[in-house]
Amino acid sequence: MDSVSIVRQFWALMASNNFDSVAAVLHERFVLDWPQSGERIRGAAHFAGMNREYPAHGPWRFEIRRLFGSGDTAVSEVQVTDGAVTAVAISFFRIEDSRIVHITEYWPDPFPAPASRARWVELS
Repeated sequence: MDSVSIVRQFWALMASNNFDSVAAVLHERFVLDWPQSGERIRGAAHFAGMNREYPAHGPWRFEIRRLFGSGDTAVSEVQVTDGAVTAVAISFFRIEDSRIVHITEYWPDPFPAPASRARWVELS
């Protein structure tokens, strides 16, 4: 299976909200890094536990906006919502032995456009 298919399967398993099931696509040496907070999650069990315990207003839903990859690498842009909070995750995946061995993930916060750029930009 190619890297894009594996990551697509990862997001489908995440959408089930059965976070233990995600272990099916995670390598035994799986690591997730969140550079913005300096956190590292090591192993499928810790990953599932963190997602299970994360405070949410409802089931998590995931919409893949972009997903591309080549060889042992894939990148996704995914909108995540629990029905009350919506965020975007930018995730860089490394695949080994047809499983995800490493993810580096960024959760950018939206911010208002500066007025100083108003004459050059359009707001979406």
